[in-house]
Amino acid sequence: MKDRIIHKFGGSCLREPDDIEKIAEVIRGDEQAILVVSALWGTTDRLYRAAKDPRYAGRLVQDLSKQHLRFAPGLDTSKNAHLFSMVLHNLKDALGLLAQHPEDRSAMNNLLASGERLSALVVAHRLQEYGFDAYPLGAEDIGITLDGNFQASHVDLQASSIKLNRDTLHGTPVITGWFGEGQNKEIAILSRGGSDHSATAIANLIDADKVVLWKDVPGIYSINPRWGIRSETIPYLNYQEAIELSLMDTPVLHPSTIEPLIEPNIQLEVRHLYHSNHDEKTVIGPELPEKELKAVGCLPNVISLGFSHHHVDSHQRQLVKILGELAKNEVHWWGLESRLGDSRLIVSQHDMHRASTIFEQFNIDANHHQHLGLLSLIGCKEADVETINALFDTTEFELSWLNQTSSAARVAIDGEDLSQALQLLYALIQEQNTSVAQQS
Repeated sequence: MKDRIIHKFGGSCLREPDDIEKIAEVIRGDEQAILVVSALWGTTDRLYRAAKDPRYAGRLVQDLSKQHLRFAPGLDTSKNAHLFSMVLHNLKDALGLLAQHPEDRSAMNNLLASGERLSALVVAHRLQEYGFDAYPLGAEDIGITLDGNFQASHVDLQASSIKLNRDTLHGTPVITGWFGEGQNKEIAILSRGGSDHSATAIANLIDADKVVLWKDVPGIYSINPRWGIRSETIPYLNYQEAIELSLMDTPVLHPSTIEPLIEPNIQLEVRHLYHSNHDEKTVIGPELPEKELKAVGCLPNVISLGFSHHHVDSHQRQLVKILGELAKNEVHWWGLESRLGDSRLIVSQHDMHRASTIFEQFNIDANHHQHLGLLSLIGCKEADVETINALFDTTEFELSWLNQTSSAARVAIDGEDLSQALQLLYALIQEQNTSVAQQS
């Protein structure tokens, strides 16, 4: 029996009409393919802008109609013409409601969801021309339910499993990503980039064999290119390593993308749409016995907040209360050291004020120390710690090891040039990869 594969195409794969020809090429021969799509490149930004600027909103419907017909000529006279017209009409209505009631969250979400709805219509129409039995599907129409009202962080897998209409998933469905039905029955949206999570959640619900995230990059790099370092893509990450890297640094993956894949052991691939015939890609799956330093995630400009209490028991109770209050106020902490009445927490610079306010609530005068950055060493073993310490011993950098798990070690770094530190670590990754290649 042929594998059931979810193919997710983001806005970066929907920049030009020729991109849809390439999409048809990469799914050719896969009659069971399920597609999840984002809005065409730049569309969501235009919708946000129109919601805030009535002058811009006035010509938006006509502009979007022309743009999508450029991608899919004939859509407005096809069998889905009524759906195309309906989406544009609803978009216009949402803009009218927002002009009168700018805080109307229902109208805002209906406006934003129109980007994915139009994209699904365009892609399905073009795939039909290439001979596929393709058709558009709204995520909420097949039972995809999110875990919040208006805004949500995850697809509610349990509720969606009960509601999911599997009979609609024949041929080559093209499903809208990023949104679904909220708990209040209104449209709810995920955070930006959440279409990847939509794809993996659907994979979980239908017990797919694999998810392929088609991007404009050939995989996940060992070092984020934004640091000016040319690094190789990572061939394989286990689920926990991928989650850690997505939290720390990489914009390639949405943090919640991996979670639906873990229990059913579904494999994920990150691939370049225009390098589909190449071997270069990143595969994400279960933990393998091999362990090596694979990548470095980096969060620049973090603050450590240190505090102490001369009674160890009192200090521990105090720490538990602080952590609870941080969670309640959605202040994320990235590292924790605690021993014998002394603790320090690592928070990002933009969370510094809220964290300090919480400490003040407990009459704690925390001492602050700004670090150059927080590094997450993906695949770091205990044996690597000594090697890395030796590597930095003769440099200006100072390392403060925070915590280590089976997937990564986090370390605060002080010094002047973060890119230089990352270059040293990437040289170590290359050295280890060369050694492994020679041994094999």
